[in-house]
Amino acid sequence: MAATTKGKSKSTSKSFSKETYLTWFESMLLMRKFEEKAGQLYGQQKIKGFCHLYIGQEACVAGAVSALEEGDKYITAYRDHAHPIALGSDPRKIMAELFAKETGISKGKGGSMHMFDKEHHFFGGHGIVGGQVPLGAGIGFAEKYNKSGKLCICYMGDGAVRQGAFHEALTIAMTWKLPVIFVIENNGYAMGTSVSRTSNVTELYTLAEAYDMPSEPVDAMIVEDVHKAVEKAAKRARKGDGPSLLEFKTYRYKGHSMSDPAKYRTKDEVEEYKAKDPIEQVRATLLKKKYASEKDIEKIEEKIKEQVAECVKFAEESPFPDPSEAFKDVYAQHDYPYIKG
Repeated sequence: MAATTKGKSKSTSKSFSKETYLTWFESMLLMRKFEEKAGQLYGQQKIKGFCHLYIGQEACVAGAVSALEEGDKYITAYRDHAHPIALGSDPRKIMAELFAKETGISKGKGGSMHMFDKEHHFFGGHGIVGGQVPLGAGIGFAEKYNKSGKLCICYMGDGAVRQGAFHEALTIAMTWKLPVIFVIENNGYAMGTSVSRTSNVTELYTLAEAYDMPSEPVDAMIVEDVHKAVEKAAKRARKGDGPSLLEFKTYRYKGHSMSDPAKYRTKDEVEEYKAKDPIEQVRATLLKKKYASEKDIEKIEEKIKEQVAECVKFAEESPFPDPSEAFKDVYAQHDYPYIKG
């Protein structure tokens, strides 16, 4: 099963425990190795369709999950394999979904871009740019209406903030003080277009100022900073003070999707970000604080390698869905007297 950072952290905002660092390391390493294998399998045409990898952005979700509580809701765009992994979903089912198998987390109907896991409070995986943002506000409304004490964290890419739905969602979320944490995963490029070419506003967190919404930039290559920022925003949401906007400054090492050669970036730029790789930073902390030895880390790496291999085996051996399943789980069945036919 996946390593998970779900639930309240035992650490304070200023210090983190050995357990937290080990969980972060294992969780992020599983995300990384899973995605690397997915990229390899895509090249072998075992995975088809669209495929957007999360390599380099692992701290964005690992730090958030450790800061939030069981029962909080998550929603994101189509770069969505890592989120359910961090939440504790069975990675075998995630791989099977990439293979379009019936054992997949969305029964083989969602593929790479439409992962869902109700059990782990993951509401997708959405292919329409910015389409998940008003949905995130809606989930936040439901939590407030039901007085659950829970919140919704809504992820989006830097390109999604150019959509009207983003501004509409922020307007209503702030007006109604909805318990939502809006997160912009700013990896610098909307597909192949840099942020500076799409708007005069390049510090994206400042967009919240128009709605008098608290916001801040976060170095999302540092998992500790992600945790602290999300923890702060979550406290505000749970108090009933409403939403926050966080700009996670991160980076993807691969192209926008598997079909993107990423020729719009220089090698120096990529290497600059790899020098502050989030997983390597946690590895260094584990060694420096003597929370783990090199041998301990090697054991974790071997465990993850075997786990990913098991994911692939499970996916390859699983059957494809029967064609009769095509329209199941697509439309809800209701017996409304005023609807005929």
